[in-house]
Amino acid sequence: MRFSPPAIALSLVMLTVSSVGHGQRPDAQIDPLSAALTADGQAMLSAGRFDAANDALESALAVDPKNRGAYIALAQVAEKQALPGKAIRFYREALLIEPNDLAALAGQGEAMVAKGAVAKARENLARITKLCVAACGEQVRLAGVIDKAATAPMLSAQSVQPNPVVTQTVPQKQ
Repeated sequence: MRFSPPAIALSLVMLTVSSVGHGQRPDAQIDPLSAALTADGQAMLSAGRFDAANDALESALAVDPKNRGAYIALAQVAEKQALPGKAIRFYREALLIEPNDLAALAGQGEAMVAKGAVAKARENLARITKLCVAACGEQVRLAGVIDKAATAPMLSAQSVQPNPVVTQTVPQKQ
């Protein structure tokens, strides 16, 4: 009798935990309206209409928050708008849905290089290398971006020597 309350509590916890996995839908079951909005957003992105693409893709996520393609497309819009931090965040959301998405890993790595986080981008490259048995396009593309960033000269505040010029002005009388 004294073990009844803990047993009931444990059974409720197990019931709750086991039901969480049943509520998630795989990519094949993305809402059709969300998929259509994602396709519209990608078409607008290709046409260079970034604000309209952003609106369509955010609408796709409002319809179905598990639409990984919409997150990746939003990250691409952010990259086109020169917002690598925002792109990294959207790629991270896509990777939360599917941690082994090669396109999201490569895109996030490229955005990290644009932000200056080359070491983090190398971690993404290592993950892609583990996932690809043979060299895949994402691996080659990210490796090229990292190599290009490694050969680019690093600018720092120490490399710029200030040359102060002092001038004396005489106040004018009115």
